Amino acid sequence: MINEGLAYVDDQTQEEISKGRGTVETPGIESPYRNRSVEENLKLFREMRDGKYADGEKVLRAKIDMASPNMMFRDPILYRIKHASHHRTGDKWCIYPMYDFTHGQSDSIEHITHSICTLEFDVHRPLYDWFIQALRIYPSHQYEFARLNLTYTLMSKRKLLELVQKGLVSGWDDPRMPTLCGVRRRGYTPEALKMFCEKIGVSKRDQMMDIQLLEWCVRQDLNARSNRYMVVQKPLKVTITNWEPGKVEWFDCPLNPADPEGPSRKVPFTGELFIEQDDFMEDAPKKFFRLKPEGEVRLKYTYIIKCEEVVKDGDGNVVELKCTYDPSTRPGGEVWRSVKGTIHWVPTAFAKEIEIRNYDRLFIKEDMNSIPEGMDYKDFLNPESLTILTGYAEPALLEDNSGIAVQFERTGYYFRDPDSTPDKAVFNKTTALKDSYKPE
Repeated sequence: MINEGLAYVDDQTQEEISKGRGTVETPGIESPYRNRSVEENLKLFREMRDGKYADGEKVLRAKIDMASPNMMFRDPILYRIKHASHHRTGDKWCIYPMYDFTHGQSDSIEHITHSICTLEFDVHRPLYDWFIQALRIYPSHQYEFARLNLTYTLMSKRKLLELVQKGLVSGWDDPRMPTLCGVRRRGYTPEALKMFCEKIGVSKRDQMMDIQLLEWCVRQDLNARSNRYMVVQKPLKVTITNWEPGKVEWFDCPLNPADPEGPSRKVPFTGELFIEQDDFMEDAPKKFFRLKPEGEVRLKYTYIIKCEEVVKDGDGNVVELKCTYDPSTRPGGEVWRSVKGTIHWVPTAFAKEIEIRNYDRLFIKEDMNSIPEGMDYKDFLNPESLTILTGYAEPALLEDNSGIAVQFERTGYYFRDPDSTPDKAVFNKTTALKDSYKPE
């Protein structure tokens, strides 16, 4: 570009350059250095590259049109001097190209056909095209579309970086982060993300998408493909008093009820179990169909049990339920008796201890782009966006090698975290079985 008279070295300060550009209503003023000879510009530019000048002492500018109605064309800066160590080239270079000059060249080098940008780059496209034509390089083309905004989510890289640097999240791959590595660690599948993108389409108008739609796409994909297992997160002990001591029965349970003829897993049943604390209520309302004193429920895939006695500790907390089971209610038997409630369970003797990380939305405000004046976006961080529990799982869960999130029956979808060890598996909550979020 220097050889063809399309670029020159300018000695003006940044303030002088900005002032010389003029305004939309008035033309710019040409730099006094604009008409330097090709030879002088080449000499000065080589000296810039060799580190002869200080930061800001000189810049290389394109020579286009200082009277152009498009402010972008008023001799934009191509290279500036910056004496700083680069993470790749070290101290080899002290001149660095500006974004507008770099963008089209980077795309051309990689033969990008569609360089997709957000709407704020719409005004940059004419300059993008001008550089490609002036340099006579591969004709990449820039296309603009509206930025995707999600409820309860921030997309600003600057703000996300601050969350990482201040330790407010565990890193860029924290499952609460809207990054590819974050949603991958949470258990979102490529198929679900593609489904979401197809549903929202591409728009030239800014839009706020409800994160529930993304979660719905995740559930739709996982519901069809994920394996099911029983996991108790807040255990309550159940002892079956009429069960033969030491007896173990094994039940064949489908990995996915949508395919009853498909693969199954074996679940052991014994006389001592864990159920969820929330599946028992001592003073239950009329429409509570789970376990209660003198009430019956079916233990999923197995028998109907009846609560005969409630055991409490010295503080009055329920610590154990003593129940009886009805042997005639085994699925597939000759007698079928129906009850309104079915709950999940795990056998205490075979239960595997796991760490469960229940993730929720990182922010409590629906539209994180409209922060009230005087407030900081961090004021809306959700203090309950992560809770960690120790749960108990049926043994087959730890043998699952499907590579996608599994369903904890009646609870939600969970994905095995890389933090898992042979001694303790860690599972991240991907999403609930249905959305029940109520914003503040």
